[in-house]
Amino acid sequence: MKVYETAGLRNLALIGHGGCGKTQLVSALLFASGAVPRLGRVDDGSAVTDFDDEEIARQHSLSAALAYCEWQKTKLNLVDTPGFANFLTDARAALRVVEAAVVVVDGVAGVEVQTEKFWTEAADLGLPRLVALSRMDRDRASFERALQSLHERCAREIVPVQIPVGEERGFSGVVDLVRMKALTSTSGSTAEADVPAPLLEAAQRAREQLIEMVAEANDELLDAFFTEGTLTQAQLESGLQAATKAGRLFPLFCTSGIGMVGVTPLLDAAVALVPSPAERLCGALAPQTPPAPPAADDAPLAAVVWKTVADAFAGRITLLRVLSGVLRSDTTVLNVTRDTPERLGHLLVLQGKAQTHVTELHAGDLGAVAKLKVTHTLDVLAEKAAHAPALRPFDIPQPVLAYAIEPKSRADEDKISTAMHRLEEEDQTIHYARDPQTHELLLSGQGQLHIEVTVAKLKRRFGVEVNLKPPHVPYRETITVATEAHGRHKKQTGGHGQFGDCKIRVEPLPRGSDFTFEDDIFGGSIPRQFVPAVEKGIQDARMRGYLAGYPMVDFKATVFDGSYHAVDSNELSFKMAGSLAFKDAMTRARPTLLEPVMRVEVYAPSDHAGDLMGDLNGRRGRIAGMDTRGQLTVIRAQVPMAEMLTYEQHLTSATGGRGSYHMEYSHYEEVPSHLQPRIVAAAKAERGVHAAVEEEA
Repeated sequence: MKVYETAGLRNLALIGHGGCGKTQLVSALLFASGAVPRLGRVDDGSAVTDFDDEEIARQHSLSAALAYCEWQKTKLNLVDTPGFANFLTDARAALRVVEAAVVVVDGVAGVEVQTEKFWTEAADLGLPRLVALSRMDRDRASFERALQSLHERCAREIVPVQIPVGEERGFSGVVDLVRMKALTSTSGSTAEADVPAPLLEAAQRAREQLIEMVAEANDELLDAFFTEGTLTQAQLESGLQAATKAGRLFPLFCTSGIGMVGVTPLLDAAVALVPSPAERLCGALAPQTPPAPPAADDAPLAAVVWKTVADAFAGRITLLRVLSGVLRSDTTVLNVTRDTPERLGHLLVLQGKAQTHVTELHAGDLGAVAKLKVTHTLDVLAEKAAHAPALRPFDIPQPVLAYAIEPKSRADEDKISTAMHRLEEEDQTIHYARDPQTHELLLSGQGQLHIEVTVAKLKRRFGVEVNLKPPHVPYRETITVATEAHGRHKKQTGGHGQFGDCKIRVEPLPRGSDFTFEDDIFGGSIPRQFVPAVEKGIQDARMRGYLAGYPMVDFKATVFDGSYHAVDSNELSFKMAGSLAFKDAMTRARPTLLEPVMRVEVYAPSDHAGDLMGDLNGRRGRIAGMDTRGQLTVIRAQVPMAEMLTYEQHLTSATGGRGSYHMEYSHYEEVPSHLQPRIVAAAKAERGVHAAVEEEA
C-alpha cells in the first residue's frame, strides 16, 4: 500500500446522533472513491465500519471504527463514531485525533440531542466542521427545516454550499453554489450540467447569501464586497477554504448514502476544505504558549493511543495517531506513560475489520499495531521521554449503573475474569469487580444498553455466558455531625500481646470530597510508624459502611491522641484500633444514606409532555426546565437513579416508542428519611442471604 506524507493526509470523524446515517455515508464515501468494490449497507450487515456482531444485529454503531480511501491523490482517514449516549466516549476520543469533523444530520429529524453535544465538543476543540444532511431521499426530508434546526441549535455560521435537486424520493442531485453547476447522480456516477431553470432563482439567492457569509469572515474580502458588491470566483473559493479551515464557517452539504447522491462533492470538499495535519495541531495536544508546531516528519517521534480493540484471535489491537515523526514497524519505542520499552511488530492500516500491513506511518496518520504488551488507551509512545508532548486532559465518565452477573457454568466462571479484563482494556467506561460485601460480580457501565452489549460481547467473542441480575444502585453513606471517638484493641496471649489505642475526630465534608485523613499527633503518643495503620483501619471500616454496608464518604478523620505499648504494639493492633474508633464514631455521628442523582433529558412529542412531567415528579424528580423544538418537547430534570431503573420501558410504552432520553450522573444527595429504613433493611437482608450461602458452602 502507498504511504502518504503529512501534507497528503486528511483526518475526519463523522459524528452525529445515533441512527442519523453516519455509517451508511462512510460506506458510500468508500465505494465512490473506489476503496471498496461494492456499496456496504447497514440494513444487510455489510457496512464496512459496522463489523462487530452486535453492531450488525442492532444495526447501530457501538464503537468507533477506522476506514480510509484515496481521493485526488490524498488519503482520507474516516472515523465512524457511535451516536448513542452510552457509547459517546469513543466518539470524544476520535475527535481528539482528527483535524476536522463531518457533522451528520438526518434530513428528516434535523438536529437531535447527541448532535448538539458533539457540536459543542468539536467547538471546544476548535475543530473545523463540514455539515452533511443525510437521507435526503427519505419521506418528509426537508432541507429548509433541517437548516433552520441547525441555525437554532448549532450555529448561524452554518452556510449551504449546495441546495438539493428534487425532494424526498425525487432527490437526485445537488446544485453546487460555488460553481453554479448541477451535479446529478445516476447509478453511482455524477454528471455535471447547468442549473435547472426551476431552481435557478433559489440557487442565485443562496449563492448571494454564501458570498456574504464568506465576505464577513475576512476583513479584506469584506472591503472588496462593499466596493464591488460581490466577490470574484477566485475570492469566493479561497475565502470559503480559509474560513472553513479556520472554523469561522461550516459548509452544508446534501447527501444520500444509499442513493449515492452528493457523495463525490463531499469527497472533493474533504480534500479542499479540511486542513491537513501539517496545517493544524492535533486536538489531543494540550494548548501551549507559544503554540506547538503542527505535525512534521522531521520532528522527534511521538504517538498517542486513542482506542484499544479486544480481538479474541488477534489479541489486543492498538489504534494510534502519529503526532510527529515517522513511526516504523519492527522498532522499539518508549511507552512514556508507563516508562516501559515497547516492541512494535507490523504496523497496520484498518479498513473496518480488514487489516493491511504497512512499513511506516508518517506524522499525522492514523494506524494500528497488534499485540502490544503494556500499552493501553491514552498512553503516549515516543523515542525518548523528553519528546513526549503534553496532552489535553480527557475525562473517562464514571459508570452510572451496575448489574450483578452470574456465570452460567463453572467453565464460564473460569474464563470470565480474563474476558472482562480484555473488554475493560477496550472500553474504559465499564468496570468489573467483586462486591466486597455480597461477593457478587458487578458489571458497571453507562446504562442498560451498554451493559447488555458488554454481556453480548462476552458471549460472542469469548464464549462466556452470564445471567444478569437487577441493577444495583451505588448508594453511599456519610455523617452529618462532628464527633470524637476512641478505639482500643488489646489482646493478651502466651507470648507478645497486641495493643493499639487511638482517639480520632470525624467531621463532615462537602459532597464529592470522598475521604480525608489527617495526622494531628503531638508528643509521640502514637509512634509515627503506626499512624498509617490507623488510617488503613479507618479506610477498611469505612468501605464496609455502617448503616447498610455501603462505603462511607465525604468526611474527614483526624487522629489526635492515643497510647502504645513498647512491646505489644504493632501495625495490626493500630489497624484494629482505627477500625474500632471508626465504629465508635458512627454511633454519634448520625450517619445517613446518600443516593446518586442523575441529570436527565427527555425528548418526546409535545402532546406527551404533561404526562411525562407528572411521571418524573412522581419519581422524586425536580424539573429544571422545558424547551419546545419543533414538534418535540425537551424536559430537563434531576431524578434519583433508583427511580430511573425502569424508566426506559415506561417511556417507550407512554410515547409509543417515539420518546427517548439521555441520563448522566450529576451528584449525590441524602436519601429522604422515610425511605432509608427500607433501603437499609433490604441491603442487610441481601447481605444476610449471601453470608448464609457462603457459610453453607
